[in-house]
Amino acid sequence: MRALALFFATLAMTAPANASGAISCRADNDELRMSLEGGVSRGLGSALFSFAGRIELLGSEVPEDLRVTEFAREHVAQYWLDGDTLKLRLYREREGDKPHGYVEAIVETSLTDDGDDKGEYLIAIYDMANPTDSEAETMDFTGSVPCSIE
Repeated sequence: MRALALFFATLAMTAPANASGAISCRADNDELRMSLEGGVSRGLGSALFSFAGRIELLGSEVPEDLRVTEFAREHVAQYWLDGDTLKLRLYREREGDKPHGYVEAIVETSLTDDGDDKGEYLIAIYDMANPTDSEAETMDFTGSVPCSIE
């Protein structure tokens, strides 16, 4: 029994260490500037252990206080990394004492067999500060975003 325990202990110490990796997505176009970066573990479900992001919406129709949104790990509402496929959902509510509003960002990307990145984003703005017809004002922005997964 001791020999078996020693065997498994030796095996555990000689197994290769799981390294960490990273995800990174950047877009810069007429609608927005976006930079998203996170640290991920390799193995154990590829957990997202750190995250920082910034989205700046350039349109004048976007409410001033929702034009630039900073995201941290606690603003990652959903995250999925499976091989070369990344799905990321970010959510951040308006701060302060204005009526309810938020920025939600969804990024989905995967590498094709030839190594091309097929990433897309959807940014949704919800604003109750200036409702039209008693309904919230909403805006959506979509486009392509290259991401790297290491």
